[in-house]
Amino acid sequence: MTKGIFITGTDTGVGKTFIAEGLIRAMRKRGTSVCPMKPVETGCPVKEGMLVPGDALRLMKASGIQEPLNLINPYRFRRPLAPAVAAGADGVRIRKGNIISAYHLLSRRYSRVLIEGAGGIMVPLSGRYLFLDLVTDLGVPVLIVARPGLGTVNHTLLTVDALRHKGALVIGVVLNAAVPLGRDPSVKDNPAVIEKLGRVPVLGVVPHGRTMAGHCLSRVLEAIEGLM
Repeated sequence: MTKGIFITGTDTGVGKTFIAEGLIRAMRKRGTSVCPMKPVETGCPVKEGMLVPGDALRLMKASGIQEPLNLINPYRFRRPLAPAVAAGADGVRIRKGNIISAYHLLSRRYSRVLIEGAGGIMVPLSGRYLFLDLVTDLGVPVLIVARPGLGTVNHTLLTVDALRHKGALVIGVVLNAAVPLGRDPSVKDNPAVIEKLGRVPVLGVVPHGRTMAGHCLSRVLEAIEGLM
């Protein structure tokens, strides 16, 4: 049984952390011991001489765990750039072995480990090594978070195709309105188009300003539990 679930986005700013936080809280309510992992976080502010990984800390708070921050978030950088670029600017090389070792340690301690990427699945971690490669090395299934509006069909299908080409299991897609959509006529039809062309379930649509709840949350949790 795989314990890890990788949460990727079709882009940055689509609400991966928001969705991951909701899932962590829901799993805890169901009695599941769950631990977050944010392998790399960029754009971290400096407070009292320390880099503060806001997303990682938010997920840790939701989980209620007391693990060392360096285990949950092995790498963090100040510049808001792709991990490989941010690391290079600081003279650091992200080592996949450190991330994989941290994941395996956490997976021995918890029933579930929710791993949140940075940006999309094709974002580089080091050199030519992408988050896509990390997913393959970890052997974990993937939940895709995407925008619900115009352009999401292309971005989502490309993400699904890239993952499947590497042999990764795609659990499904959550369409999350991280920003107000306005009058976007594509929102109504996009879920059905993604399901038909991508042969992947759209597990829910989260309106702007709402939390994951009801049918959407249940479908995502059922899809994850079905992997056990």
